[in-house]
Amino acid sequence: MRVNTIKQYLLYLALTMPLVFLGPVANAQFNLFKSAKKEQKEKDMAARLFIEGEKHMMLEDYEKAYFYFNKAHDLTPESGAVNFKMAEILARANQNEKALEHGQKAIDADPENKYYHLLIAEVYTKQNQPEKAAEILKTLIERSDDNQQYILELASLYLSTQQFDKALIALDKAEEYYGVVEQLSVQKQRIYLKQNNLEAAIKEGEKLIEANPGNSRYVLALVEILFNNNRTDQALQMVNASLEDYPNQPDLHLAAYTLYKKKEEYASAQEHLFTAFKSPDLEGEVKAQTFGDIIQKDLKTKEREELLDSLQVLMTKTSPKSAPVFTILGDRAMQHQQPSKALEYYQQSIALNPQDAKVLQGVISLMFEQGKDFSAIEKYTVIGTEEFSQKPEFWFFDGTAKLALKKHEAAETSLKQSLELNDGVNKQLDLMVLGQLGDTYHALDKEELAFEAYDKVLEISPDDEHVLNNYAYFLSLEKKDLDKALDMSSKLVKRFPDNATYLDTHAWVLFQKKDYIDAEKYMKKALKIEESPSGVMLEHYGDILYHTGDINGAMDYWEKAAGKKDVSDELGKKIKDKKYYE
Repeated sequence: MRVNTIKQYLLYLALTMPLVFLGPVANAQFNLFKSAKKEQKEKDMAARLFIEGEKHMMLEDYEKAYFYFNKAHDLTPESGAVNFKMAEILARANQNEKALEHGQKAIDADPENKYYHLLIAEVYTKQNQPEKAAEILKTLIERSDDNQQYILELASLYLSTQQFDKALIALDKAEEYYGVVEQLSVQKQRIYLKQNNLEAAIKEGEKLIEANPGNSRYVLALVEILFNNNRTDQALQMVNASLEDYPNQPDLHLAAYTLYKKKEEYASAQEHLFTAFKSPDLEGEVKAQTFGDIIQKDLKTKEREELLDSLQVLMTKTSPKSAPVFTILGDRAMQHQQPSKALEYYQQSIALNPQDAKVLQGVISLMFEQGKDFSAIEKYTVIGTEEFSQKPEFWFFDGTAKLALKKHEAAETSLKQSLELNDGVNKQLDLMVLGQLGDTYHALDKEELAFEAYDKVLEISPDDEHVLNNYAYFLSLEKKDLDKALDMSSKLVKRFPDNATYLDTHAWVLFQKKDYIDAEKYMKKALKIEESPSGVMLEHYGDILYHTGDINGAMDYWEKAAGKKDVSDELGKKIKDKKYYE
């Protein structure tokens, strides 16, 4: 029994001692495994959240993107990529302090990632701290040759803080990296000119010319610098040298014209001017500008006019499809008080370029002034409303043309559109539109609206001739408010005693008030003044004479009115029955 007891005890120890010794280690290993599994699970979840955030970033739904990145941040707060994305969105939303906080965390996680540094630099720039941004870029550039591409941004930051010497150093390094580039040389020129270092600026210009042989643009740029600094001879020498090698450069011939003219060597100046204008390669706009400068700056002499005549021939021959050429020719015709010729030139200009609002408005105004056919005018007003649909002036012109063409509904639409677009900005335009709108309403038998529109005009401009005349006349036709009508027509004939239209209106108001003696006096005067009286005027005079008892006189004028436009439907009966009918 004892032996068995000992064996059992030893067996018990063999079985129990390992458990007592290994139990804590196994438990710890299990906990580590469990923790690692949890951490991996969180990383996997964070990765999925990050991908969702990226998707919404691509869709530019930044609010949702930030939501997912923030959730990923809760799981992996030290992740450089997550913090970078959050910083990027915060910077976009101008939450710069928070952006810097997350951006710095991104850098702490991955100090070698240049994009994290660049984001911080961008935020500093937005915070108006260019010095800090410049320091970041400078460090990046010094760290690796692969970052030399940021040298231009560094130069820009130095320029913004007016650290010109540092900017020049950065631009020189950029030139080493990119080669001779216009952007760099021009920027250096500007700095040198600010520093009054003209010679250095000239050298930069020469460097560009040497790097781009035959390109007149760089020659002209340097010529402008020389000319503005009173180095005319040096500028002319440079132009002539370039023309020796490349003679077919009309813009340089034009520059030579300006320089020789400055030196008062007019024969040489004109020689280069004609050479430039003979070239079809010189843009019509440049020719027109030069032509206009001669008109404005040179004294008007016989020699100047002969020069302009010659240049005009050359311009139209070598630049026949240039709208500015015909525009300046129209301007010259207007200066010579030749509106009909000016209109022809302006119409040619619009045919080539209907997008010039100023010229188009000039065409329409001249056509109205010259009494052109309203159908022809409407073609241009329609162009105006199509090309410049937000300009109320063109809708006014269009409504006026359509009213004259008796397209009354369309006229109403255009005039209302003009009022809406103008919105009271141009008070004078509002008055003109309302006057035309009143006429339109009357033509549409909307009398109350017509008189309402007229009243609005007279509230602001009580002496408006157009409204006073039409308002008085339409009231007389309606036999309504005749005292008001008489007051308006009296005001007009007092101010304009020799205006046949106003005299006609006044006479008809008097007629409706049964003052036939005065009505005859004013209508007789109107007919004497009017060279080609309308059928309405002739018929009205017949009506007045009938009421004064002069039946033969009435018949005479009724018969003169017969066959003319705008007479009443009753005219035939008047003549047949020798009797007045309303």
